[in-house]
Amino acid sequence: MFESILNILDIGIHVINCDGTTIFYNEKMAEIDGLSRDQVIGKNVLEMYPSLTAETSTLLSVIASGSKLEPRVQSYTNHCGQRVTTINQTIPLLEQGECIGAIEMARDISQMVRLNEQVLDLRDQMIRKKTGNAKTHSVGSAQYEFSDLIGEHPLFLEAITRGQKAARTNASVLIYGPTGSGKELLAHSIHNASARRSGPFIAQNGAAMPRELMEGILFGTTRGAFTGSVDRAGLFEQADGGTLFLDEIHMLDVQLQAKLLRVLQDGRVRRIGATYESMVDVRVLAAMNVHPEEAINRSMIRSDLFYRLNVISIELPSLHSRRSDIHLLMQHFLRELNQACGTSIRECSDELRTWIEKYPWPGNVREMRHVFESALLMKESTDERLTLEDLPPYVRHRVITESNDSDDQPPKRWII
Repeated sequence: MFESILNILDIGIHVINCDGTTIFYNEKMAEIDGLSRDQVIGKNVLEMYPSLTAETSTLLSVIASGSKLEPRVQSYTNHCGQRVTTINQTIPLLEQGECIGAIEMARDISQMVRLNEQVLDLRDQMIRKKTGNAKTHSVGSAQYEFSDLIGEHPLFLEAITRGQKAARTNASVLIYGPTGSGKELLAHSIHNASARRSGPFIAQNGAAMPRELMEGILFGTTRGAFTGSVDRAGLFEQADGGTLFLDEIHMLDVQLQAKLLRVLQDGRVRRIGATYESMVDVRVLAAMNVHPEEAINRSMIRSDLFYRLNVISIELPSLHSRRSDIHLLMQHFLRELNQACGTSIRECSDELRTWIEKYPWPGNVREMRHVFESALLMKESTDERLTLEDLPPYVRHRVITESNDSDDQPPKRWII
């Protein structure tokens, strides 16, 4: 029964005895390695993983030390020549204080790593051209400008004004607001209006990668820093001379936040495994979809990092809080999406207009744009008006309660 349970888990389980011989190997681990259980059970770890040594194998390291290893990245080549990357947590098996084996729990991140490496390499090629030892930056990759941000509500205009003032400085900026309110668009606009506009603009979501990978993504890696690592510039080096936008920064691991703080204070970055530091000239714009007070109270962000980033703070209001802008946005999306979708919808029916004005828009401006795009793409009739029947099913059938109909009472909490 115990073996059956381990075989249905969605994480790899590999158990060896004190001699390094595999005594258990579950189905998920076999899937990760591209091997069969029969190939591995009864074989020595180094026989099945020829790219590893007694020093680089996490399982054998635990056997030697008798101490557990915290989760770490390990890349290796299996017996079939396939490159595999996992995040492993390895624990010794003790009997009366003596180590009799080790168990390893592995999560496969091979595809994620390959895609990330491709993105990093392509980005590096696009934003940096090397001529001898000199580096010249291509045109920044930020797409949006302040003129692309639509709205006339006082709360929205205040945010835009603060963004325009921030663009004249080189200070760190913290942007906060609910999901879909336009934080990344504002970051693009600040970069494109700043003196760094000709430098690179790089965006990274703090929740997009496991903690063990994010450090290498931000700061870079050196060959030999861990099994399978290569020399690769991190985002700070790639953004040198430009802007680095860190979205959902409160989702970064706390230890990683401490390292980020040191880079912001000193302007120096050290790749994982390196013995030297490199100077970088990077402006950091950060964003959160929770209120800063809540993030600090819940220990989601270090207070010292918050105060270092919060030189200039900008709050973007929810769409519910600026309902007077809904008509402007509706007209804007019709114009923009008609051109993009090859349609010729001129207006919305009166019934749809009423619905649009009352709908709470929990996904804010992003949701509104996606709803209009879906409606235009799915419309089959020759009618030049959008109607309620053209809306996506998930919003067409949603019940709007009286509490959502009120224009006077914005939500007490952001809808994330």
